[in-house]
Amino acid sequence: MKKIIPLLIAVLILGGCASSKEETPTYRQVSTEEAIAIMEKESGYVILDVRTAEEFQEKHIPNAINIPNETIGRDEIKELPDKDQLILVYCRSGNRSKQASEKLVKLGYTNIVEFGGINSWTGDTVSE
Repeated sequence: MKKIIPLLIAVLILGGCASSKEETPTYRQVSTEEAIAIMEKESGYVILDVRTAEEFQEKHIPNAINIPNETIGRDEIKELPDKDQLILVYCRSGNRSKQASEKLVKLGYTNIVEFGGINSWTGDTVSE
C-alpha cells in the first residue's frame, strides 16, 4: 500500500500537467471567396492591407486601412484599438499577410482572418 500511494500521486500530477496544456492562439486562413462572404455577412470589421504605402496607393480593397507588415511589431497599434474586432488581413500574394497575422496574434488580437493577396482578389479595388 505504501508503494501504491506515491505511484498514484505521481500519475495524478503527471496527468494534470498533460491536461493543462494550453493551445497557442492563432489566426484563421480563408480563401478570397470566403473573405468576400464574411464581408457581406459581418459588420464592424477592419480590412487590413499590410503592403507598403506605395503598393496601397496603387490599388487596394475599398475601405481598407494600410499598416505595412514591417511596422507591426511589439508596440500597440493605435489604428486597431479593439483586440477582439474582426480583422481581415491581406497583402500582395499572401506571404506578408501571414507574417502580419502571426504578429497580430502575438500582440493579443483574437479575431484575425488572413485571406492571402490582392493578386487573387476578384472584388472592386480603388487607387489614390
